[in-house]
Amino acid sequence: MADKKTISDIDGSEAESMTVTLNLDEGDVECGIVTILECNGREYIALQPLEVTDEYPEGTVWLYRYSENPDDPNEEPELDYISDDAEYERVEEAFDEYLDSVEFDELL
Repeated sequence: MADKKTISDIDGSEAESMTVTLNLDEGDVECGIVTILECNGREYIALQPLEVTDEYPEGTVWLYRYSENPDDPNEEPELDYISDDAEYERVEEAFDEYLDSVEFDELL
């Protein structure tokens, strides 16, 4: 897997309905955006494949660094692979907290 991914296709006008096509070594995978979250001053994106397969079972979520060019809002955002284990664990923990807050909000 390459260190950098670019969002090659975004459809929809709201984050909940947007999709991203990841160009992975195994081929293209269309994903829904679960959330974009901040952790330690950086933004990260959580993506989930729209189609459940043997290769990508239900519950599969990928976390990437997420960045936009502030000088050109029309430029496609970039996704960067998180290679540092400690950084990934922090983002994973932030994502788990996000999921907990969503579950709590659904109870209200």
